[in-house]
Amino acid sequence: MTELLNKEMKLNHLLKEMQSVVIAYSGGVDSSLVLKKAIDVLGVKNVKPVVVKSELFRNEEFNQAIELGRSLGVEVLETEMAELEDDNIVKNTPESWYFSKRLLYGKLNEIKEEFNFNYILDGMIMDDLKDFRPGLKARDEFGVRSVLQEAHLYKSEIRELSKQHDLPVWNKPALCSLASRIPYGETLSFAKVNKVNEAEKYILQLGINHVRVRYHHNIARIEVVEDDLATVIKNRDNITLRLKELGFDYVTVDLEGYRTGSMNEVIDTKATNLVQGS
Repeated sequence: MTELLNKEMKLNHLLKEMQSVVIAYSGGVDSSLVLKKAIDVLGVKNVKPVVVKSELFRNEEFNQAIELGRSLGVEVLETEMAELEDDNIVKNTPESWYFSKRLLYGKLNEIKEEFNFNYILDGMIMDDLKDFRPGLKARDEFGVRSVLQEAHLYKSEIRELSKQHDLPVWNKPALCSLASRIPYGETLSFAKVNKVNEAEKYILQLGINHVRVRYHHNIARIEVVEDDLATVIKNRDNITLRLKELGFDYVTVDLEGYRTGSMNEVIDTKATNLVQGS
């Protein structure tokens, strides 16, 4: 028996013990696998996936998540979060992620109580333990379970399991709040977030699958994987023109390339310890 099969069996066992679950569902590979396995183990009547519409996430992702849920035979519950109306989030400090997660888990907790379900699940994975995650405190406060972590599953394993279960998102790039593109201390606004969103959407339609456009005082810092650098350079004139149309003054390419959490590389470790309560 392979290690991956052992981990999947552990995941099945964890879900079976829970009996009924509300899932923080985004349509990304991690939460989609949680949804698929929960349906397989518990049946659709005992699974409530919830997708959240927010100014800090793309509408396209919201719609795609609903469609994927339908294809799996389950009704996806829709809710909204007005994150840019919360001063603690708009301030865009490392602590803002905690308040964002509190807002999310609070809504999920209301749904859990409404349906009298047993647990709330998220899509956190083992790889997330390597990064700055102030949302962990909020997760623990609401008793949210990270079943993929509990089964000790890493991203590569989750993609493999998703492929085995014919999930179309098995190789989908990682999702994250658009706020992650804006450096800490720079207040959030819809205009800034939308500028980043439109810039990334333009670059994606060039055939690039992984991109981050980081906002630095009206300078765009583009991150792509090494194999896509040639495409960016080839289209540099059009990219520069489009991003300047969106309001950026300068357009740059990060030579370190695409990586999630790059805005966390400059965080004061003492501050992060305070946020995470460690």
